[in-house]
Amino acid sequence: MRSPAFYAGLSVATSLLTIVLKFAAYAVTGSVGLLSDAIEGFVNVAAALVALGAVTYAAARPDREHNFGHAKAEYFSSGLEGALIFVAAGAIFWTAIPRLAAPQPLEQVGLGLALSLAAAGANALCAFLLLRAARAHRSISLEADAHHLFTDVWTTAGVLVGVGGVYFTGWAWLDPVIAMAVAVHILWAGWHLMQRSFHGLMDHALPEEEIAQITAILDELKTSGCTYHALRTRQSGAKGFVDVHVLVPGQTSVQKGHDLVEQLEEKLRKQLPHVDVLIHLEPLEDPKSYEDAPRP
Repeated sequence: MRSPAFYAGLSVATSLLTIVLKFAAYAVTGSVGLLSDAIEGFVNVAAALVALGAVTYAAARPDREHNFGHAKAEYFSSGLEGALIFVAAGAIFWTAIPRLAAPQPLEQVGLGLALSLAAAGANALCAFLLLRAARAHRSISLEADAHHLFTDVWTTAGVLVGVGGVYFTGWAWLDPVIAMAVAVHILWAGWHLMQRSFHGLMDHALPEEEIAQITAILDELKTSGCTYHALRTRQSGAKGFVDVHVLVPGQTSVQKGHDLVEQLEEKLRKQLPHVDVLIHLEPLEDPKSYEDAPRP
């Protein structure tokens, strides 16, 4: 599997190709629906460039100013992509409303549809590759870009249905109506991306299935007279972080306590390789060990 930067670069190249195809489709047909699809292409290019910058920066090693790495840069990428979608939707409405007041006939519909289909095919293939890479690298930037490209494919499909409807019915007003429906559709996609970025920047807990895996390993402590509490998790881009307090009998030697912690960390990392683990060791009998308020 190639690096995230490679796939982000592939998205940039694909977006540039599709924007040329879509504007060519608009030029030969005069369809404002196809124009709305082409305008969204600018968002694709900008989002792909931002994603490329984000995954490159996120891959940098931790430094003096960023001890935990740079993974959160990916949340800014997906959030900015969501904001750009709002801009694109506004541009589509700005173009479509005058055309609704003064509908115009379409020209060379067959050629325009063929160009749009080619653009949709390129986007679909790129989105599939991006989504596969996003899962492998746990990259929210690539995932956001992939879902946006899939949204663009469905947008193009809707526009093609609208343009085809105009061609077969002669209802010119259908073209700008479809364009505005496209704008509403991509607004939903933009809102979803911004909401997910917000959750990431707010140190959202790890997914429930991963927390279940962590607690299953920690519960094994109870079979040896130990226990744990104050478990906290957070997601930061492709990385996950686990913080937990482990309680052992007070007479346990430093060496044995250290060995126990090492074993736990090894088990957790084997189960969840993307997770960094921090374990605080406490004496089981000391009342101060329980002063930490239990955290969900």
